[in-house]
Amino acid sequence: MTDQEAIGENYRDAVLTEQQWSGRRFTACDFTDADLRGLQTSNCSFVECDFTRADLGDSRHRASGFQGCTFDRTVLAGSEWRDCSLAGSAFTECRMRPITLHETDLTLVSLGGASLRGVSFRGLRMREANLTGSDLREADLRDTDLRSARLSDARLEDADLRGAAVEGAALAVAVLSGARVDVDTALAYAAAMGLRIQLD
Repeated sequence: MTDQEAIGENYRDAVLTEQQWSGRRFTACDFTDADLRGLQTSNCSFVECDFTRADLGDSRHRASGFQGCTFDRTVLAGSEWRDCSLAGSAFTECRMRPITLHETDLTLVSLGGASLRGVSFRGLRMREANLTGSDLREADLRDTDLRSARLSDARLEDADLRGAAVEGAALAVAVLSGARVDVDTALAYAAAMGLRIQLD
């Protein structure tokens, strides 16, 4: 293990504000209650790390991976993620708005019940994401890959779903009043609701 690699390290309650980390690897590390406000990461890897109640507000992340991590009551407001992966991570009762996501992989993330109103997920991969009960009102989901995502009771009022890859059956269990969709999505939704579509 080198200075760039940490396995099972305890960073509970650590004050690590405004730090700049590049090329570092963390595996099964505990960042519970850590102050990471303003942290900047580049090409870093976090695998199965615990960020419970940590403060990642105003942090910046580029080309970093957070695979299978726990974010429980974590502060993420003002954070920015570019070319990152959050695949398989779980977010519970986190403060997430405003948050900026560009070219970030959200495959298999758990965002059940999350407050994501107005957040842009445009063009992101969110395959098999758990969005059950999430507040996605006015969210930008254009061209987002939502295949096999769980949308039961998700609030999608006034969200923009044009170009999104999403099954009609998933939308059938969401709240969609005022949502914008393209023709293909509208037809898939109608079919999932049991309508017989005739174009002649």
